Amino acid sequence: MAKKFVYFFANGVAEGKAGMKDILGGKGANLAEMTNLGIPVPPGFTISAEVCKYFYQNNRTYPDGLREEVKNAMKKLEEATGKGFGDPEKPLLVSVRSGAAVSMPGMMDTILNLGLNDKTVEGLAKMTSNPRFAYDAYRRFLQMLGDTALGIPKHKFETALDNMKKAKGVKLDVELDENDLKKLVELYKKIYEEENKQFPQNVEEQLWLAIDAVFGSWMSERAIKYREINNIREDQMLGTAVNIVAMVFGNMGEKSGTGVAFTRNPNTGENEIYGEFLQNAQGEDVVAGIRTPLPLDELKRLMPNVYDELIGIMKKLEKHYKDMQDIEFTIEKGKLYMLQTRNGKRTSKAAIKIAVDMVHEGLINKEEAVMRVKTEDVERVLHPRFDEKALSQAKSIAKGLPASPGAATGVVIFDSSKAEELGRKGEQVILVRPETSPEDVGGMAFAQGILTSRGGMTSHAAVVARGIGKPAVVGAETVEVKEEEGFFRVNDTVVREGDWISINGSTGEILLGKIPTIKPVGLEGEVAELLEWADEIRRLGVRANADIPRDAEVARKFGAEGIGLCRTEHMFFEKDRIPKVRKMIVAKTKEGREKALEELLPLQKEDFKGLFKAMAGYPVTIRLIDPPLHEFLPHDDEQIEATAKDLGISSKELKDVVISLSELNPMLGHRGCRLTITYPEIAVMQTKAIIGAAIELKKESNLDVVPEIMIPLVGHINELVFLKKIIKEVADQMIKEANVHIDYKIGTMIEVPRAAITADEIAKEAEFFSFGTNDLTQMTFAFSRDDVGKFLPEYLQKGILEHDPFKTLDYEGVGALVEMGTRKGKSARSNLKVGVCGEHGGDPRSISFFHKAGLDYVSCSPYRVPVARLAAAQATLASKEK
Repeated sequence: MAKKFVYFFANGVAEGKAGMKDILGGKGANLAEMTNLGIPVPPGFTISAEVCKYFYQNNRTYPDGLREEVKNAMKKLEEATGKGFGDPEKPLLVSVRSGAAVSMPGMMDTILNLGLNDKTVEGLAKMTSNPRFAYDAYRRFLQMLGDTALGIPKHKFETALDNMKKAKGVKLDVELDENDLKKLVELYKKIYEEENKQFPQNVEEQLWLAIDAVFGSWMSERAIKYREINNIREDQMLGTAVNIVAMVFGNMGEKSGTGVAFTRNPNTGENEIYGEFLQNAQGEDVVAGIRTPLPLDELKRLMPNVYDELIGIMKKLEKHYKDMQDIEFTIEKGKLYMLQTRNGKRTSKAAIKIAVDMVHEGLINKEEAVMRVKTEDVERVLHPRFDEKALSQAKSIAKGLPASPGAATGVVIFDSSKAEELGRKGEQVILVRPETSPEDVGGMAFAQGILTSRGGMTSHAAVVARGIGKPAVVGAETVEVKEEEGFFRVNDTVVREGDWISINGSTGEILLGKIPTIKPVGLEGEVAELLEWADEIRRLGVRANADIPRDAEVARKFGAEGIGLCRTEHMFFEKDRIPKVRKMIVAKTKEGREKALEELLPLQKEDFKGLFKAMAGYPVTIRLIDPPLHEFLPHDDEQIEATAKDLGISSKELKDVVISLSELNPMLGHRGCRLTITYPEIAVMQTKAIIGAAIELKKESNLDVVPEIMIPLVGHINELVFLKKIIKEVADQMIKEANVHIDYKIGTMIEVPRAAITADEIAKEAEFFSFGTNDLTQMTFAFSRDDVGKFLPEYLQKGILEHDPFKTLDYEGVGALVEMGTRKGKSARSNLKVGVCGEHGGDPRSISFFHKAGLDYVSCSPYRVPVARLAAAQATLASKEK
């Protein structure tokens, strides 16, 4: 039996269903599902995404039998509609649309009104008794086929349309009459000739041109870029399916229209219908943002019965799919048709609220809610907002529609490519456009925010901005964009390219100048509730990397269960400490060093007291000094001279010390445990500060402190044995003299490959491990993190590496060492606590790996703690599913 590539749906019966997204794409699968649910859907058929895969694997050709299958499906479609494809009396017109398994709004091609030619347009005019409508449909088809399938520049058609409206003295397309549209059709045909293209009068030829174009758009620059920005791997999917559906017309008069609606508010997540429609219009008019649409409430006034039917269908779809739905609909002469349903793109705030509300409504359970919210959603709701004081003093120049919430500030850029280029360099830009199109997706991704003068809340700019978490203000009609001249105007205010503006995607406000932003601290509302559910589920503990009490307090407010890394050397760089550190470095004797360290001791002790208080009984892992000593010294002559004077030595003496401490490869040099083995007095001072702080807090407030002293860069067990003896002697003596109980631990950072390989030996002495995956990655790859920027972008671009190994853990190499170290360490000491404190501790993909590898906790920056809590819960649930 020949393989099936075409799936038909009509009159309540479909060959596909929702579970067939992989081969039918989201759109095709949901059209089939809605048909089976008895929802009014125009009849049609879907060409499988398997054909797309074949198309690219076989030099853009089609499998045997496909053309025959399409021909047979077209015959069934003719029967279902009572019309004929190419019939000059009663023509069947179809839409040809893309649809992949993962929603990619606006990124691939669509062609409407296919089947029109010089003969069928007359048949359509007679059949509908509406010649104006017929020629409006024809001119739209000429433009879409020319632009999409034949590569004729879209602006040529738009210019012809604009010129005709200007000549007639009208603003809107609907103000053009039948004769105007007939002339426009002829003008459009001339554009074909100017471009050396032939408009195909044969409807079969039109159909296959359109099918070619839709499959071809899967590998268009904008689609590739969208997948790249949204981390959608091409090998995740077969490609796009092609949906061929009988046309229903929203542009057949006042009782017709088209719209887009969401079953909940995609901005806030509120349980309220949210949508827009245009009277007497086709679908692309709403999505493209060319005309600013009316709110859905207007439909209730104009066509109450249609409105009630629409609301009933939307409720049914949400209950069926158990998620917020984004639907497209058309009303033809008072009859409602559903053209699409899909899980709606939403802001991060809305994603969290919808998931939590649906648990309370009994639609989904807590586990489903935790899996449904993306980790980046949690990260985004903690994004900065405008400083209230600065905002009150800023000048507001205009207001648009608040399409995607958040505060953004940047320089005005009108060109999407330029916005992407500057954004990639880390510059803050606001992309300003009349309206956006799929070609702008790169600029949108790298801009801080997006501002458009046209379009509604469901326009391309709004939908894409919400999907990628960018603040956006759309439909700011008082903003007159003059992109060619390089400025925009609002009444008498002119803003030029390169000027700073700020936009508030939550209110729609557009403000002059650069307004500072502040980060929220702490969690409340739905996000706090969701993360409490995550805490009930996850196995991995979540700690924070924090060096000062303020960071530790923020971490606790975000739910950290301890400190996984305190870098003590960061405390040394404070203005009141650095002179004392330098005094210790230039001292020529042990006694001199100890004297300088005595001055540092009370300062370090106070630091540790602050951290212990903030963590209130949770473990605090404190790493002894790690960087080489030359990092604390000045290097240029002017600074050397000033520092030498402060230290009471000559410039030459200080320069000699700087030279003596300089290294060819400091990352592999005299640092970490090597430093404290050479200068044990540093380890003694730091131990005194840690244990002294714990003792004082125990006596002052009976606070049970859990200090974990971590020795960095151990590669050989004897290094650990040597330093552990010194630390233990000092700590035990202090505790004995204070007559208190302090439960402290001594452990090591596993960041040298040899330590991972000999972890069973090291675990005999270490009471805990913490993988320092930053250095472990450097040493495993032999990549210097300081120099990797020179070649890593090439590695990623050319596919040599899939991810930046300093952001997402390299599973096969560094990950293998982590797994080995954990397994060997726990085999030697069953109660060994194992964590990770590198950058990877806050990366969701890496957290999933650490869960599988059997680690006990991850540690990350305070603002990544909520992300890590959710990622750890998702890792637990994902492993249960398998």
